[in-house]
Amino acid sequence: MNEALHSIAYKDSQGFITGHFTAMAGPCEVIIETSDQALADKVTKTVADEAWRIESTFSRYRTDNIIYRINNANGEPVGVDAETARLLDFADLCFQVSDGMFDITSGVLGKLWKFDGSSNIPAQSEIDKLLPKIGWDQVSWSNPKLQIPAGMALDFGGIGKEYAVDSAATLARAITDCPVLINFGGDIVATSAPISRQHWLIGIEPLVLGQNKVPPKVALKHGGVATSGDSKRFLLHQGKVLSHVLNPKTGWPVADAPASVTVLASNCTQAGMLSTLAMLQGKDAEQFLTAQEVEHWIQRR
Repeated sequence: MNEALHSIAYKDSQGFITGHFTAMAGPCEVIIETSDQALADKVTKTVADEAWRIESTFSRYRTDNIIYRINNANGEPVGVDAETARLLDFADLCFQVSDGMFDITSGVLGKLWKFDGSSNIPAQSEIDKLLPKIGWDQVSWSNPKLQIPAGMALDFGGIGKEYAVDSAATLARAITDCPVLINFGGDIVATSAPISRQHWLIGIEPLVLGQNKVPPKVALKHGGVATSGDSKRFLLHQGKVLSHVLNPKTGWPVADAPASVTVLASNCTQAGMLSTLAMLQGKDAEQFLTAQEVEHWIQRR
């Protein structure tokens, strides 16, 4: 383990202890309503270890995990463990309910699209070369065997962080009844409401602030919150902002996607699925989430 990367810092403030660490390419925090540093240390280390475990298990940037084995099987079937099978089942569900728009084989488009705030747009000819390599419907999945065509690849980036938050929250609940809030780069779970106040107050990064508007805040007692948006990952093209959410059928960013979508649900995995599905709906995002009957906040440019 790299101690420099896998380190935790603590802050104690007004009956809450917060542990900070880095995982999944972003800042993470665990807030525990307690004055017991030993308890806070145990909870935070457990949560951090789970984040690092899931990151190493499902990262497509490593050469020693199940994702590497799947993506380098050259068309041969691969046996997977129960945890990977659950994620594959969830990915299959997302693909079905989104009419093929939520597709974990579309990560190959990341070779072309670099959402760095520039106006560097890939050539259509390059996009066209990749489109035949995208399509969950080309994958054969029958637990525990997975077979993907040679040249295709899976990427759990669209569901991995939310899954990690929920998994870490389950472990935290097993350790303590104290209220705990876990935040992995904006994907959040609260195990219960704080004792000293009515709720946790979650700020949503303001992307579209007009006159007399204030940044929205979410009152969270328990459950999950997830946000999909283009605050840090976008491109500029012909005077418009292109979202980082890609349409796997065209290879281009989703047309008329909101600037950000935040969803409150019973857990973070569900919230993340709904926020991403809403982004994929483009101009119909509001109508989609209203039909789901979940609390949500949408910002448009």
